[in-house]
Amino acid sequence: MLDTLGAEDTPRGDAQPSDDSEMFELAPISLWLEDFSEVRALFDAWRAEGVTDLRAHFRAHPERVAQCAHSIRVIKVNRKTLTMFEADSLGTLTSNLGTVFRDDMLKTHLEELCQLWTGAPGFTSQTVNYTLGGRRLDVLLKGAVLPGHEERWDRVLVSLEDVTELEGARHRLSHAEEYARGLFEESPVSLWVEDFSAVKRLLNEARAAGIADFRVFTDVHPEFVERCMQEIHVLDVNRHTLAMFAAPDKQTLLSRLPDVFRDDMRPHFREQLIDLWDGKLFQQREVLNYSLDGSEVHVLLQFSVLPGHERDWDLVLVALTDITARKKAEAYLEFLGKHDVLTKLRNRSFYVDELNRLERKGPFPVTVIMADLNGLKRINDQLGHAAGDALLRRAGEVLAKALETPFHAARIGGDEFAILMPNTDERGGAAMIDTIRQLVEMNNQFYPGSVLSFSMAAATCHHGERLEAVVQRADLLMYDEKRAFYASQIQAGSSED
Repeated sequence: MLDTLGAEDTPRGDAQPSDDSEMFELAPISLWLEDFSEVRALFDAWRAEGVTDLRAHFRAHPERVAQCAHSIRVIKVNRKTLTMFEADSLGTLTSNLGTVFRDDMLKTHLEELCQLWTGAPGFTSQTVNYTLGGRRLDVLLKGAVLPGHEERWDRVLVSLEDVTELEGARHRLSHAEEYARGLFEESPVSLWVEDFSAVKRLLNEARAAGIADFRVFTDVHPEFVERCMQEIHVLDVNRHTLAMFAAPDKQTLLSRLPDVFRDDMRPHFREQLIDLWDGKLFQQREVLNYSLDGSEVHVLLQFSVLPGHERDWDLVLVALTDITARKKAEAYLEFLGKHDVLTKLRNRSFYVDELNRLERKGPFPVTVIMADLNGLKRINDQLGHAAGDALLRRAGEVLAKALETPFHAARIGGDEFAILMPNTDERGGAAMIDTIRQLVEMNNQFYPGSVLSFSMAAATCHHGERLEAVVQRADLLMYDEKRAFYASQIQAGSSED
């Protein structure tokens, strides 16, 4: 036994203790010599009562865990133990064991007892103790029944290793991981963690093959871009990503990535590859994706190879900010800038710009049709502006139905319209007027009430002529037709507009 064995004949030296007792005393780890004989006696009694499952027995009789703990007698401790627990003597320490071993100590003690019950020669556990001053100690506890005392357990050596700093570091690391995970999962933007290492290898292989101009290479070999796209491995996405792309869960989203990244995404990805080829490891661009329900999702994509992964690109963070609402607003503002809200035709601003463009670039000949809605003032005066607006909307429907790109119809005044027809001669202009009149007739059959009617005339501009002069000529011809229309109305007894 450690407390009785002596070694009087062992030579003493500076680095060698005189006997086992001195080794125990000077050990740099907390050592406890304890007597578990009463615990052994309790175990024997319970076995005699028929107990086979100690854990179940403790669940039924939780007070017996404390009974075992109180049965253990501390024989001695070493200096490290007194220092570690802030005790000035063994007596002080043993008289305050309730301060040292408290709270959840019995839960780990139960595990130690169960290890002994199964016949193990010792036990291990990680638990929490407290110094006499109340400071928490995380300890790694190991116990062993000393040789020669296996029958009675009257000598058990217990070591306590202070792992408080290690546990603190582990808790801080765990907290940092939870914090980082929380930031990732709860981010208000879509976050993707991806592995681009296979893409990196493909680019390296292309470079090793002598490719110098990567843009030209991808022009000639678009399948290389497709292959790179397929080699991206998505490691994780956050919750906002699922909501943004209408996905019920991560597995569904990741299994349907081709539905998300398609069509217009390919040219954007090609530009991303070209930037990576040029060494740009942080990028941002606006791209178009699709949600799983098929709707467009316009996003601001921010791509970054994470620090420490620049060599292999095996960890990449992609942030997608939904800018769909902004893009729709921009598109609507652009529409308003070039369209008439009521008729949905082009507006005067577009007409002026297009007229100037055709003046410079053609293609000639350019035919201009000027059209004026007949009877709008009378309808506004007699039936109200709502009826007049309805007639204007019908005019817009007819002109939009008659025209296809590159022809354009524009509302340039209250009841005035202009049709621009590049690369069209006089016969094409006359044919268009006939088409519009046929559509007007069909429209009047469909809409009862106010009659839709246009006064129209066309003029053609050939190369070398001023387009503005041709517009004026078409306008004069249109007003001649309009005067004839109202003259016929007067003869028929109608009110003049």
